[in-house]
Amino acid sequence: MTTLKRVDVHVEGIVHGVGFRPFVYSLARRLGLAGRVRRDVNGVHIEVEGALAGVEEFLTALERDAPALSEIRHLTIVRGEPAGHSGFTIAAGDPSGPLRPLVSADTATCDDCLRELADPADRRHGHPFIDCAGCGPRFTIVRGVPYERTLTTMAGFGMCQACAAEYHDPGDRRFHAQPICCPACGPRLRLHDARGAELCGDPIAGAVTLLRAGRVVAVKGLGGFHLAVPAADEPATAALRGRKHREEKPFSIMVADLAQARRLCEIDDLAAELLTSRARPIVLLPRLPGAPVAPSVAPGDRSLGLMLPDTALHHLLLAQLAEPLVLAGGNVSDEPAAHEDADALTRLSGIADAFLIHDRPIHVRTDDSVVRPMAGEVTVLRRARGYAPEPLALRRPAPRPVLACGADLDSTFCLVEGRRAFVSQHIGDLENRETLRSFVEGIEHFRGLFGIRPQIVAHDLHPGYLSTRHAMEIPGVEHVAVQHHHAHIASCLADNGDPGPVLGVVLDGLGHGPDGTLWGGEFLRADLTSFERLGHLAQVPQPGGTAAVRQPWRMTAAYLGDDHPGLAVARRNPWAEALRLASGSPLTSSAGRLFDAVCALLGVRDKITYEGQAAIELEEHADPSERGTYEAAMHRGDLLVLEGADLVRAAAADLAAGVDTRVIAARFHNGLADAVTRACDTLRQATGLSAVALSGGVFQNALLLERTAARLRAAGFRVLRHVRVPPNDGGISLGQAAIAAARDRT
Repeated sequence: MTTLKRVDVHVEGIVHGVGFRPFVYSLARRLGLAGRVRRDVNGVHIEVEGALAGVEEFLTALERDAPALSEIRHLTIVRGEPAGHSGFTIAAGDPSGPLRPLVSADTATCDDCLRELADPADRRHGHPFIDCAGCGPRFTIVRGVPYERTLTTMAGFGMCQACAAEYHDPGDRRFHAQPICCPACGPRLRLHDARGAELCGDPIAGAVTLLRAGRVVAVKGLGGFHLAVPAADEPATAALRGRKHREEKPFSIMVADLAQARRLCEIDDLAAELLTSRARPIVLLPRLPGAPVAPSVAPGDRSLGLMLPDTALHHLLLAQLAEPLVLAGGNVSDEPAAHEDADALTRLSGIADAFLIHDRPIHVRTDDSVVRPMAGEVTVLRRARGYAPEPLALRRPAPRPVLACGADLDSTFCLVEGRRAFVSQHIGDLENRETLRSFVEGIEHFRGLFGIRPQIVAHDLHPGYLSTRHAMEIPGVEHVAVQHHHAHIASCLADNGDPGPVLGVVLDGLGHGPDGTLWGGEFLRADLTSFERLGHLAQVPQPGGTAAVRQPWRMTAAYLGDDHPGLAVARRNPWAEALRLASGSPLTSSAGRLFDAVCALLGVRDKITYEGQAAIELEEHADPSERGTYEAAMHRGDLLVLEGADLVRAAAADLAAGVDTRVIAARFHNGLADAVTRACDTLRQATGLSAVALSGGVFQNALLLERTAARLRAAGFRVLRHVRVPPNDGGISLGQAAIAAARDRT
């Protein structure tokens, strides 16, 4: 006799708009089970009954075989008596209760859709907007919840009879795929000239003809416009760089497939996995010698940022062009990328020679994400398209909803309710008026999407930050000020699901210290509620204040003073002026400024044209095979102090002795890694803590991170590093939110 069993299952997570209900329907029918599945405001509810073995297999396969876009965060299973269901159905949803759905990130075109795209017999052959329940636009087209077509930017496109049939068929992979469309009913692709006039003919073929002729073509992507030129075309790439006023910051490259990628960069298994992942981020990879890339793409860099196509439009464009394509942000330097058609046609008219455009609006501007393999793991450097707005799970729930406003550079914000932390997409530098508007509007959009009304608003200690000012203008909430470097370590703790306490090492550009000085090379004892400063890099003046950030040679002068034995950097620059300014300049312990000093000393870079350029180029300049090192003195008083000047003086002595600058750059990296390890070892003896969290923008440097982490592990430390959120200021909002939530629990 067959034993019958019934279970009611409630699934929470990313289960709306990702093909989850059709998956449940097909699974239950395959196993001969009866019941129903329906959507509710918190997820999906399943009633399933049948043979005991079939129900048990159903529960196993529910998690094991769930759709690629879905993410099950929590399962509630209640066992009961069979109700006598006949067959299995997809029932109408239950709209009662407050909406708390999760919105999926935008996702690259799936293999099934790509097969249809390439099949001349398929009705979606060559359709630039092909998608299904398992791929395509999500976050960038969502205007509100629940996730229904009427609340997306596809609302204006009525479905044809064939698409409607697929949409309503539970057995079809396009069942309830909200962006579903075809050539008969979907968005229309157009090619416009620089004046905005529509050009005749096939838009993709026309764009390819222009690209081959060295023209700049603006291409509308998932989250905004890109500016495209062939990656091997030096005149076109140089022209693009000049028109964008982007002097030296590297461009990213889109390649058609892994075969093209392998002709440009070293691709190991991890790199291949990242490039082909559904997020389709830009992946920073070692460049191959002689890679066929124009010099102006990434001047002097040993790395390239590669990505694979994320939409059918890009697949079609790359297939016809048959060579890699530079895809630069659709903006003038330091502005946010254009994402609205009219704005792009106006703002990019002096840059682009043509516009490959379509009439599906982008609701939320979203940049490309950037990741970098480091020390055998992945570090997210910019979290945006393909990742946001999917939440991160906090170790413990927040008692009250929290908004964290982040920092001003690499800005993000974070909304928290319960254990869900919704970190926004990368927004940018808030000093730009349009970026600040995106920041403010983004907070309101997230509040509406996820139904969160914050009662606590966290912000940076720096009173001059625009993010702080915005936070303080929000009425009727509790304001929580969070020190910048504490937020860095809390971000790393939250990223790793660790409550602390830990020894926190924060190496970054600068942050406002409670003592009124500029911090940036910090050793902390920290958990999610409090921190104590245990040590720091020795403070030096920052001659001219922010001018020293733009002109790294000033920091060389600050570190060496008059002790410069005929060095070229002192001859190239007005050294005496920097020394005069130093006496009245702010003091800083910044590790970023230490890198600046060595970079200029070695003649790599006296002035920068984008944030972090000197440190990036110093890493690029270093010989990774060099194992020599320099020693920085360590002093103990009330605080441990590392003498960064010792590293600069040792580098200057080697330079005067004729040592190769690439060797010197590597010895500096090794010396700093050694100094951090020695400091942590000393602090372990004082605190008993044997876990170290590494954070701050300087730890985007793969050479420094790998050597520091290896030395710490060899010394017996457990090392925490960033994986899911950036170590730079893009992770600050998560750290602020985690601290505010933890303090609210005490």
